[in-house]
Amino acid sequence: MQPRQFERVDWRPGPAYRPDRWPFTMPVVEQLINNGGLDIPPGVTIVVGENGSGKSTLVEALAAVYPRTGALSPFTSLTGVTGSAEDSPLATCLKARTHRMASPAGFFLRAEAMHSYFARVDADPTQRRAWGGEALNERSHGESFLAVLRHRFTDLGVYFLDEPEAALSFQSCLSLIALLDQMRKEGSQVIVATHSPLLASLPDATLLEVGEWGLRQTTYDDLQLVHNWRSYLDAPQRWLRHLLDT
Repeated sequence: MQPRQFERVDWRPGPAYRPDRWPFTMPVVEQLINNGGLDIPPGVTIVVGENGSGKSTLVEALAAVYPRTGALSPFTSLTGVTGSAEDSPLATCLKARTHRMASPAGFFLRAEAMHSYFARVDADPTQRRAWGGEALNERSHGESFLAVLRHRFTDLGVYFLDEPEAALSFQSCLSLIALLDQMRKEGSQVIVATHSPLLASLPDATLLEVGEWGLRQTTYDDLQLVHNWRSYLDAPQRWLRHLLDT
């Protein structure tokens, strides 16, 4: 059994809990509530599902409750994006259960918030030194993401990624797969919300599918995401004839 820094998240309803309101009405959250929490698998966990299914809401909440402080310095921003007013209140109702020797290292890479994060890093000389002096926003979006992977995904810890494929090419996604596998072998945990069948193909990853059923563990060949991509690439016109006026 691989080591786990992040062992479980327990359901601890707080003042923000409203059982008749989002996100607590989402099937994945209702299942978490009914189960009293969620065990966090070792290694790499890939969470997939349609837009609005709750996969990003879940990963965002897990990232918010794991006690990441960074491994190098408390004075530099080494843990990724922090919460915002747009985040769901789910994290306020969860409590992380960690190993007694859990690492404080980790990072939350959320595609939609990285531009403003890079801007803050670039504006602070102290932060720039922690990134090897690189100006992140002077690069393409994909190159900036690769800089994050190069500088911040090196320490043993717990890492959270929300749709990282948004900025990455096919080849860069393959590089990310290799990095995730190396991190798993070294003992880190990584939780990824994604629409990418490439990332979901990582060997030995735990695959969790979110939908109207809640949350279920599955296999690569049984993922609806994989079925859809295979069907489309096999015969695009079979799909497009229903969408385009041709």
